[in-house]
Amino acid sequence: MVRTGKEYLESIKDNRNIYIDGKRVDDVTTHPAFKGITETIANLYDIASDKKNNMIYQTEDGTLANKIYMIPKSKEELRDRRQAIQTWAESTYGFVGRSPDHVASFFAGFASAPEIFERGLPQLKDNARNFYKYARDNDLYLSYVIIPPQIDRSKAAHEQEEKFLATGVFEEREDGIVIRGSQMLGTGTAVSNYLFVSCITPLRPGDENYAVSFVVPVNAQGLKLYPRPSYATNKPSTFDYPLSTRFDESDALVVFDDVFIPWEHVFIYKDIDLVRAQFHETPAHKLGNSQAQTRFSAKLKFVIGLAKKIAAANGIDKIPAVMEKLGELASLAATAEGMLLASEYECTIDKNGNAVPNPRFLYGAMGLQNELYPKVIAIFRELVGGGVLQVPSSFAELVNPETKEDMQRYIRSATVNYEEKVQLFKLAWDVIGSEFGGRHQQYEMFYAGAPFVAKGYSYRNYGYEEAEALAAKCLNGYSIPKECVI
Repeated sequence: MVRTGKEYLESIKDNRNIYIDGKRVDDVTTHPAFKGITETIANLYDIASDKKNNMIYQTEDGTLANKIYMIPKSKEELRDRRQAIQTWAESTYGFVGRSPDHVASFFAGFASAPEIFERGLPQLKDNARNFYKYARDNDLYLSYVIIPPQIDRSKAAHEQEEKFLATGVFEEREDGIVIRGSQMLGTGTAVSNYLFVSCITPLRPGDENYAVSFVVPVNAQGLKLYPRPSYATNKPSTFDYPLSTRFDESDALVVFDDVFIPWEHVFIYKDIDLVRAQFHETPAHKLGNSQAQTRFSAKLKFVIGLAKKIAAANGIDKIPAVMEKLGELASLAATAEGMLLASEYECTIDKNGNAVPNPRFLYGAMGLQNELYPKVIAIFRELVGGGVLQVPSSFAELVNPETKEDMQRYIRSATVNYEEKVQLFKLAWDVIGSEFGGRHQQYEMFYAGAPFVAKGYSYRNYGYEEAEALAAKCLNGYSIPKECVI
């Protein structure tokens, strides 16, 4: 089935254990910190459930499902999947990084390579695929936490001064396991249905208790979320903060206070090699990051479109120096989009018949992400100039009879009226100057981890054989002249 927005909102009214500003949240759908993002996610589900948006497909089991769960078997299906994801990304202008299609993509990857999980405990071998089908057929919103907390990164999980600072197996029972510890960075977890828990950072011998992979409902007993401060609260209006109020998906520390996980929700148990294999020996990491690059491309396209509109509003869009800056923005955005499309066009078909994005181009784009976005924002700042600092405190000045005349007279441009100009510059500020905007710059810079991690993916997946063969061909084409006499 493909859910509606209303069905999604009802599904998260489940007494989940979230604390923000020192108080427990009663209902995430009405709390000021989460109301905007839950309405945004509900809108995504309404978009997907509307047949005209072409986001529904027939599964291999004959059911109808959201294309975010599609396991592509051809270049055409990979394109269809990307176009569905792009529909969602453009509806949020790329500012919801962990929308439901992200972790759904990982699970599509897990399910497309079931033999990887057969290398673990026999009783767990079908669990990942079974849960994928359950999530797909119920159109669930999955989030994840796959990074241990920043306590002492010089030590392995088992070497920390206290056990179970990171998420690990505290107890094994006949019917499941008990999990204790914490994990970061639960982006979107507060408003999701299920949480996928594992570890993508390298584990070392001795870390077996932390080498697990499982899912847990967000309202599970003993599961607690501690979100960062909300960027959506205490804002005068959506007009004044159009992104903060709607797209702040929240990031949270997730604490497992002896949370019970039944065996059917455990995919990997105390297996360091298999924890890594689930990401990199299945299509999961590539499908998940194809979604991420689709979203990133939409975000860059939005930012450069806004830059172009502001330049036109200020009457500077025909100045050669400004055209050069706009052209540079276009080049940066086209680079990210082009590499995404190349990864799709040059996709490979694996031994299971799955269409997998070409890692040379996919990880090439990902390796530049931490540089591209700050550069785009820096150019955008230049083009905007001081205009974002010269806007009224809120929309109230635009409607108050005592102030409206001044707004009309002094905040205008040759091409747009005062309301449109304020609207443009307030949107620009939410991209570059608000807490929300600052969080997004940090998010894109560390999306794949530290820069060496992101570029490491590109290094390992480029395929240097072709490049080295070309260099070798040149080297082998000449030598020291035999007739040379010294």
